[in-house]
Amino acid sequence: MIMKKIIFITGAFLIAFGFVSCVDDEVEAGFEDMTRLTVYDYIVENEDDFSSFLSILKKGGLDKTLSAYNPHGLGYSLFLPDNDAVRRYVENHGRFNSLDELLNEPGYAELLAKYHTVNMSIHSNDFPFGALPEPTLSDDLLVVSFVIETDTSYYMINNQAPVTSPNHEVSNGYIHQIGEMLSPVAFTTYEWLQVHEGYSIFREAVELTGFEKFTNIDVKDEDNNVRPITLLLEHDSIYSKHGIHSIDDLIERISPDNHDFTNPANPLYNFVGYHVLTGSYFMDVFVDVATNYTTHAEVPVHIDGRGVDIMINRGRTIFETIIVGPDTTVIDWIGFYYDASNIITRSGAIHYIDRVMKPVPPSRATMNFEFWDEPYFNRFRNLLGEFPIEDPSLLSVVDYSGEDLYYVKRTAEETNAWSRDYIMINGDFSVSYRLPRIVQGRYRVFLRADRYNTQNAVVEVFVDGVKIGGVIDLSTGGSANNPFQNTLVGTIDFTRYETHVVTVRALIPGNFKWDLIRFEPA
Repeated sequence: MIMKKIIFITGAFLIAFGFVSCVDDEVEAGFEDMTRLTVYDYIVENEDDFSSFLSILKKGGLDKTLSAYNPHGLGYSLFLPDNDAVRRYVENHGRFNSLDELLNEPGYAELLAKYHTVNMSIHSNDFPFGALPEPTLSDDLLVVSFVIETDTSYYMINNQAPVTSPNHEVSNGYIHQIGEMLSPVAFTTYEWLQVHEGYSIFREAVELTGFEKFTNIDVKDEDNNVRPITLLLEHDSIYSKHGIHSIDDLIERISPDNHDFTNPANPLYNFVGYHVLTGSYFMDVFVDVATNYTTHAEVPVHIDGRGVDIMINRGRTIFETIIVGPDTTVIDWIGFYYDASNIITRSGAIHYIDRVMKPVPPSRATMNFEFWDEPYFNRFRNLLGEFPIEDPSLLSVVDYSGEDLYYVKRTAEETNAWSRDYIMINGDFSVSYRLPRIVQGRYRVFLRADRYNTQNAVVEVFVDGVKIGGVIDLSTGGSANNPFQNTLVGTIDFTRYETHVVTVRALIPGNFKWDLIRFEPA
């Protein structure tokens, strides 16, 4: 398994000197952009190269959609495979013997057409090293990686398809030509471990500890109100470098005297759980941030993305000391294999790490809680609008009384809220949020909420039923361009690593738009 690291600098990705020009050269070699055409018109204009995908679009009923403007005003981005890419997809699929057979299943053709179409116009300069900011028309996320080779650099979509010619601008968006067809995500995280070779040690540990139930989830299944996960995964070769060649070796190293593996107090159970983060995080989320991420173990994992490398648990374990002449380098962190990470599954994300990761005692870190741990909100996160939550029993970690609660998702142009989403309630209300566990210690507490509306409420904040700080008047303090502001509530001491409940109550009724709650080590 060949993997290479990408260098991170100050929150952006330096993909090698000349990367952008390399990609731009590919645009020059491609078709001439014609902004008078729609996405669909462009494909028809170049039918000799794209006739196969054109037939899929027509059979899937997206020809009219891509001939018009996006009703949300965001445009479209089509990742367009040429005829050779479609041919290879059909030949390797196993389900179809020909393109005609695929077209005989209009439902599948519709899925493919929608899966290749992002519900937003995105230039490659705005590609993140992670999930694109809007979903596809099939309500799936696509992820972007950057591949560095000796004589070229390029974008890779879903670790499947290289972008061979990006940024063909048309009247209703962009077309990015890709060298392979995208295959819709079919596996949960556990199923991915089953079908991919080289992960038998960790997969067997998952099975022994009962973590199938946490890794075999489908977050698109609305009947299962589950939260996505992120798996930090070692290849079998990484275990071998540490003298672990089988699941028996891992048991001997982690839990030799306790074989009650499904017990949450068992060391092997905690070892596996430490690799499973609660929430779906792609690599770009870690950049410029140093914080603890809640895991399914007894302790969180610390990830620091503020430097050149993204480092896990820096300073907690010395793995290697490298001496070259007068220079000594101490490797005291776990790193990522960047260009092989950002794997998307129906359960969340998978990232490869370069050393065996054992649980270590946690340290305090700045923690921002944005309601990502509320499973019910997941069904709305890829949609734009205001979504009423009329029944508190539908929610797992949020509770409220008073008027109806709304989950709100906006575009970046419409709001300065983090992640472009927040919860909203009006009137005489009380809203509570049960947080994941926080490492014990002293913290400053910040409430981030809308402060630019004379109709906003005056509120009080409570942590575990105890009032923190004074009265907060949310009707002033923001601006038209930056209505959401961080407000220092007060300071609190936590004596144990455990969950806590934050409650915001209206002292004077009004509007309340709550973005996040922040705990910063004091």
